[in-house]
Amino acid sequence: MSSLDPVLLSRILTGLTLFVHIIFASIGVGVPLMIALAEWRGLRTNDMHYTLLARRWARGFVITVAVGVVTGTSIGLQLSLLWPMFMRVAGQAIALPLFMETFAFFIEAIFLGIYLYTWDRFKKKYTHMLLLIPVALGSSASAIFITTVNSFMNQPQGFTLINGIMKDIHPIAAMLNPATPTKVSHVLASSYTLSAGILAGIAAFSLLRGRDHVYYKKALKLTTVSALVFAISTVMIGDSSGKFLAKYQPEKLAAAEWHFKTMKKAPLVYGGILDENNEVKYAIEIPYALSILAGNRPDTEVKGLEEFPADLRPPLSIHYMFDLKVTTGVIILMIPVLYVLRRWLPGRKPYPKWLLLGIVLLGPLAMIAIELGWMFAEVGRQPWILRGYMKVAEAATTSTSVGWMLVLFILLYLILCFSCIRVLSKLFRNKEAEKELESLGLEGGIVH
Repeated sequence: MSSLDPVLLSRILTGLTLFVHIIFASIGVGVPLMIALAEWRGLRTNDMHYTLLARRWARGFVITVAVGVVTGTSIGLQLSLLWPMFMRVAGQAIALPLFMETFAFFIEAIFLGIYLYTWDRFKKKYTHMLLLIPVALGSSASAIFITTVNSFMNQPQGFTLINGIMKDIHPIAAMLNPATPTKVSHVLASSYTLSAGILAGIAAFSLLRGRDHVYYKKALKLTTVSALVFAISTVMIGDSSGKFLAKYQPEKLAAAEWHFKTMKKAPLVYGGILDENNEVKYAIEIPYALSILAGNRPDTEVKGLEEFPADLRPPLSIHYMFDLKVTTGVIILMIPVLYVLRRWLPGRKPYPKWLLLGIVLLGPLAMIAIELGWMFAEVGRQPWILRGYMKVAEAATTSTSVGWMLVLFILLYLILCFSCIRVLSKLFRNKEAEKELESLGLEGGIVH
């Protein structure tokens, strides 16, 4: 372990931590909104099925929050241990959003605790639901603040660098850099899509197992329609992200599309392989699509990789990450569309098995899309950790102990993920929704 490159090991360990944390962080951002939608729907329609949805989702949410805290703390620890030069140079610029992210999480945690222990304690039922507002706002604000740190790494501003030291630092300007609007909005929308998709998959899986209670059908409708709305917003924001790249990070867009020569009416390349002369083979080319993505016009000029030094070009492998992310996003959008249009589809069954199987896949597909999105964002920024100012190799630790840290953290994440799945499974198996409905006096509800 000690003989391996500390830079490479640091990248692997940080990447692994982000790989695990991003899923729990996304659930932490999106599920509070889904809980709020369910409780609001229950109060508005006086339907206890939706209220029970909110109760059960809230129980599971607490478990994922606990794991997210551990993985989030690991990221903070690794920033200091693995990337000391980056923190030494950029620490003052990102200190404010890091502090605000912690503060937002405290707000979320405090009100989540109050929310969980005050069911049926208020005469006015809406009072309890209002406690979810700071929970949802706190979780989203936490995501916003931490995402501004990543945005700053992509588009640094708000400081003057003199002899490797940041001077005249303006933290607000650093946070409100050009990358912030698209990155923040994309993180929020994708988190909401993931959470709705996971919850929709749980409802669809219950129906596949023959649990024909109306409770699961109401859950399926609420979550799948929500997933559709959030997926549409994610796709629209993705288009804005393409225009951001064309303007501010043209080398990343060019690498993602294997676009080597600057031109107008540039085609979008999907799939394919590169030969030794960087000629694209076996790809699907969509005429003018890259120019339209970059500037909404077929005659938009798109910069090619030829304009950038070879040592500052992102890895060309990000092309496959980009293609897979887009493909997964389209599938995520189409599944809830088919659910909405199911009455007009061939067949008599209101919930065809193939459609339920597709909805079960919504959560895993959304996870894949989020992982691919972050991999594309981070790998596509290479070789920079602070774009234009500091390379990854300059920021990493020189310690020979990173290898053992990697082994320990792999064990930690395996234990955390296994424990989370195990606890959630036991939590809901030991207290099924039908039994809770009976205890609440809601008998029946079977729809044939």
